[in-house]
Order: sequence, then C-alpha cells, then structure tokens
Amino acid sequence: MPMKNPVHPGEVLRDAIENGLGLTVTAAAEGLGVSRKTLSQILNGRAGVTPEMAIRLEKGVGSSAGAWLRMQTAYDLSQAQKSAGRIKVKKLAKAS
Repeated sequence: MPMKNPVHPGEVLRDAIENGLGLTVTAAAEGLGVSRKTLSQILNGRAGVTPEMAIRLEKGVGSSAGAWLRMQTAYDLSQAQKSAGRIKVKKLAKAS
C-alpha cells in the first residue's frame, strides 16, 4: 500500500549525511562528486534524485540506487495525485 504523504528523499539523505555520517553538506557533496548547490537542492526538496545521483548515493551512502529512486517516485506520484482533479483526460476507446 503506497504511503499517503511520503517524505522527499532529500530529508532521508539529510539525516543520513548529518546525523548518520556526521558530515557537512560541503564534505558530502565533495565525496559524492557533485557541487554543494546540487546536493543542497536535493536536501531542501527543490530537486529530485536522478538515476545518476542514485548511483552516486549507492556508492557513497550505501543504500541501493533502486531504493533512492523508489523514494523519489513515491514522492513524485504523491505530489501529482494532489492535483489529479485538475488533469483532464478523455477516456480512450478502441478504434473502429
């Protein structure tokens, strides 16, 4: 059963970096091979975890790339469902 309001993976990552590893954002970004700005955007929920970033996180943090992408997908779907009522679609029927 999907979570009703999953957290952005950046929140999980922030906890892992700051509390689990005791690193600063700058040190974590350097270790992951990304800019501080890029990592900060993910940590603050302004950017999502891409497949490439998921691989970096798997190598750097230890959780699987698939787990990071599943968290991102769950979050993205939850956000989209909040505005599902505004999405207008015609039911598709088999062509005759």
